Amino acid sequence: MSDQNEDLIALTASIVSAYVARNNVPVGDLASVIASTHAALAGLGGPPAPVAAEPLVPAVPIRKSVTPDAIICLEDGRAFKTLKRHLSTSYGMTPDQYRAKWSLPADYPMVAPNYAESRSAMAKSIGLGRKAGVVVRRTKAKI
Repeated sequence: MSDQNEDLIALTASIVSAYVARNNVPVGDLASVIASTHAALAGLGGPPAPVAAEPLVPAVPIRKSVTPDAIICLEDGRAFKTLKRHLSTSYGMTPDQYRAKWSLPADYPMVAPNYAESRSAMAKSIGLGRKAGVVVRRTKAKI
């Protein structure tokens, strides 16, 4: 016998004797307790069993997740103007992790197109995004 096998038998005996000392075990079940304990200990040293990956099924089809007024979360099917905060608070994910999980392209939006356009128009109307020294006539934004 190898040293590893002897150690395994000694551990099995120690665990089973401690279990039997505190629990009522019928004599007929003692052999199965020893065998199951030995098998469990023997399995600890081996490689972990492969986990069967379940295919991801989004709450909505990916093509329908981007609408003009909302971005629909593939995790739960809820619609948002901006998705980044929802992902971080509800799922602890970054936009890059979300894109990787659902195999989305790097340019997949995290903001609804109409919302992004209105925010851009508002920023331009107050003078953001222009080069210094260029005078721009201010107009009221349509919101």
